[in-house]
Amino acid sequence: MDKLLIRGGRRLQGEVSISGAKNAALPELCAALLCAEPLTLDNVPRLQDVATMLALLRRIGVQVERAEDQPARVCLAAGGAIDPVAPYELVKTMRASILVLGPLLARFGRATVSLPGGCAIGSRPVDQHIKGLRAMGATIAVEHGNIVASAGRLRGARITTDMITVTGTENLLMAAALAEGETVLENAAQEPEVTDLAELLIAMGAKIEGHGTGRIRIQGVERLHAPAVPHRIVPDRIEAGTFLCAVAAAGGEVVLRDARARHLDAVIAKLREAGVTVEAGEDWIRVRADARPKAVSFRTSEYPAFPTDMQAQFMAVNCIADGAAKVSETIFENRFMHVNELVRLGAQIQVDGHTAMIQGAPRLSGATVMATDLRASASLVIAGLVADGATTVERIYHLDRGYDCMEAKLRALGADIERVR
Repeated sequence: MDKLLIRGGRRLQGEVSISGAKNAALPELCAALLCAEPLTLDNVPRLQDVATMLALLRRIGVQVERAEDQPARVCLAAGGAIDPVAPYELVKTMRASILVLGPLLARFGRATVSLPGGCAIGSRPVDQHIKGLRAMGATIAVEHGNIVASAGRLRGARITTDMITVTGTENLLMAAALAEGETVLENAAQEPEVTDLAELLIAMGAKIEGHGTGRIRIQGVERLHAPAVPHRIVPDRIEAGTFLCAVAAAGGEVVLRDARARHLDAVIAKLREAGVTVEAGEDWIRVRADARPKAVSFRTSEYPAFPTDMQAQFMAVNCIADGAAKVSETIFENRFMHVNELVRLGAQIQVDGHTAMIQGAPRLSGATVMATDLRASASLVIAGLVADGATTVERIYHLDRGYDCMEAKLRALGADIERVR
């Protein structure tokens, strides 16, 4: 099993290109199920989660092509025979597999999707997906670990979810695009990835208003078509934020290309509070850290507030910062599993329920640590970049689920990091 070996103490310098967003790519790949014409997506990241989704779509009957000379371009055709079943062996490793449910039900009138798995960072129930689809006229049962759904043509409805759910908003958005009449999604997720999906659907002929706000209106159409030009997936704000935190911790100066600072306002504000210099243009961010950062407290919440997907990485910065910080996690109940591993590296952290108190230490000490989930992996890499001696990060298959060639990008910036067995 692959590991990362990191020898800390090097400043980061240079430029890095940010890949397409995982959390936009996954629903947009599923959007291919909504039309019979081939859909082409650009800037598709090379990630294990993307590979899993493509395998699932192939299993359903979608033809998938990814040219060797253009690995970031994927063409998907769902015009042939479709078997609307997402089996457990593919779904169990990735919760985002639930995103095939809405498109399959909307276009084919039936779907069987195994209850999903994925990172063990807490409960992420699919009941809001089911609630919304039932409001649109679907008949849904949960049998033997599967969601079994059927419907004639879905009907528009006003749907208010009990909580803000990104994948729930995306699933219902795709389903509503082909429903009869108007659907209004209240308490909708506002993440840039949701907005990017909506822009793709609009290019396919959907009638959508309000995306990027808490209320989205969708006027259903009878059919969708492939856009005239390939849709380019939005840059990954979490990958960008991770590199910003890496520079804040390790020091140096790096320019992030293909990055959108407006999607990272809360993170950038906290980095500036920590004493890090951040400048930005339309599609680039420059970050410079010349001194030990100051400890900064923060609380995670739904977009546009501080993202839960950046909590672990920023905690790693606080571990070597000057002063004490309080981190409150409000989204997932089990998202402090990286704490014990950071402590192995010498971090001083105390956890009380959904709150972590971090006392910054002047230095960390290299050790062998184990990744427990995707973003925890990134926090351990950041900590390893500043730890004295060698740090080995095990179980990096978590990292490969969401970061495109992370160690190669860090090595190009001067980090001493390599993948080993």
